[in-house]
Amino acid sequence: MNLRFTNCRILSSDMTVTDNAELITSNDKILFSGNASEAAKIAEGMAFDRVIDCDDDLLMPGIKDAHTHSAMTFSRSLADEYCLDDWLHKAIFPREAKLTPDHVYWFSKLAYAEYLAGGITSCFDMYFHREASAKAAVETGFRHIFCGAANDFGGFETLEDNYNDLNSYDPLVSFIMGFHAEYTTSEKNLRFMAELAHKYEAPVFTHISETKAEVEGCIERYGVTPAVLLDRLGIFDYGGGGFHCVWFTDEDREIFKKHDLWSVFNACSNLKLASGITPVYKFIADDMKIAIGTDGAGSNNSLDMFREMYLDTVLSNVETHNAAAVDPAVILKAAVSDGAACMGLNDCVSLDAGMKADIIRIDMHHPASLPENNIVKNIVYSGNPGLVKMTVVNGNILYENGEFTTIDIEEVRRKTASMVRELA
Repeated sequence: MNLRFTNCRILSSDMTVTDNAELITSNDKILFSGNASEAAKIAEGMAFDRVIDCDDDLLMPGIKDAHTHSAMTFSRSLADEYCLDDWLHKAIFPREAKLTPDHVYWFSKLAYAEYLAGGITSCFDMYFHREASAKAAVETGFRHIFCGAANDFGGFETLEDNYNDLNSYDPLVSFIMGFHAEYTTSEKNLRFMAELAHKYEAPVFTHISETKAEVEGCIERYGVTPAVLLDRLGIFDYGGGGFHCVWFTDEDREIFKKHDLWSVFNACSNLKLASGITPVYKFIADDMKIAIGTDGAGSNNSLDMFREMYLDTVLSNVETHNAAAVDPAVILKAAVSDGAACMGLNDCVSLDAGMKADIIRIDMHHPASLPENNIVKNIVYSGNPGLVKMTVVNGNILYENGEFTTIDIEEVRRKTASMVRELA
């Protein structure tokens, strides 16, 4: 598909806005992005499937959900009264034991609909029955990056196969090594994880220091924090990172900085489960690599990255008693460009020529976008999924003005409603 976006503004890689711009795509890539006067030369002789007058709206790279559990949409608002440990063991694990590939297929499609409507063009998903999610992703046209979720309940026996099979499954699908968490993984399996990381020279991701109890338990078992333990075992020797990072010590941050690891923040989930507040301002001050995710819809209960950006900014203000603790532009970059890099999507970091055509259109006429005192700050502080008018993934329009082009949302609603009754 060839698309030409005219009369638009474009969010540049330095988080500034270029006015009077055009953007041209050819198949899955961006062919041109820049000044409108130059676009005519590029467009000459090209046949376009659509020419879209953006009416001065903003085009920006798709938002990247850098930590989620997509098919956990089944558990939205199912167990809202629990902290993390009880939430997992009393509400989630017993129901997850009943999930079939068919459940995961349909609940993943429900997640994709929410992602697309919220301007999310790719997710970093830690879950199981991955073939079902991969099938749903390809059918939808959504970019899905899997993270290994192995633990003592299972997954280590298929981790290597998943790494090889899913990385050759489809251009929209890839797999990165990972395991659930230190507290669900024996030392034997942690050492096996380190062996795989070294065998493939691969980055590894995991939940880490999400709760105070998790850190205290690790110190009880091994005498050190999770980050120190995993560093000693060599799990992070080829990079990777951690999800949540709420209860990091200074030493933990030093380890992440030493290995150039990603810290992925999930403010909503941490607040809802009473896990704590990640000191985002410390990670930024230490010039560490950061990205943002939603966690699953069971612990959030939303897949709304605008809300995550807002919270990751203002919670640092509260922690520091400083209303300027975090630059909103840094947070927007973490949700867009840095999220892509975290997932290994180095061709999705910007809207520059040659990059993948993963694009969203932001409504600049919406009340939440007005007045335009500062567009980037408006996105972070007042933005919401209602601003998203169009979502393009791999050069294909998947969502426009409230309508999905590859998802039958009524069928998804019927299927998932029936399945939730079965699981409950």
